[in-house]
Amino acid sequence: EVQFDESGGGLVQAGGSLRLSCTISAFTFADYTIAWFRQAPGKEREGVACISSYDGTTYIVDSVKGRFTITGDNARHTATLHMNIVTPEDTAVYYCAAQRSFYCQPERFDELNFHNWGQGTQVTVSS
Repeated sequence: EVQFDESGGGLVQAGGSLRLSCTISAFTFADYTIAWFRQAPGKEREGVACISSYDGTTYIVDSVKGRFTITGDNARHTATLHMNIVTPEDTAVYYCAAQRSFYCQPERFDELNFHNWGQGTQVTVSS
């Protein structure tokens, strides 16, 4: 069973920055792809970014590309979502997800392909 430690959520003003970190307990971290999803009030959960621990390949969805990046630290079993120039539309609960033997690629970046989830962290962007 994968254990999650998510941190970094909170309140931020529009135009500001925030970092969300996700540390997982996994025997073979390098086998995992770590992803961030988000769910805004009244909306479906959507993917934001993923990173494959095996080789560092990343994918960022178009809606946040240019503002968000994702980095990984295999030694710390951590993936971090760097959120810049945030807007009120970024307000959501952000969930970390992890999946073993799964490669981060746009055509397969779907919540249905992730079976390990953190509890989520709230991000609120004020205007």
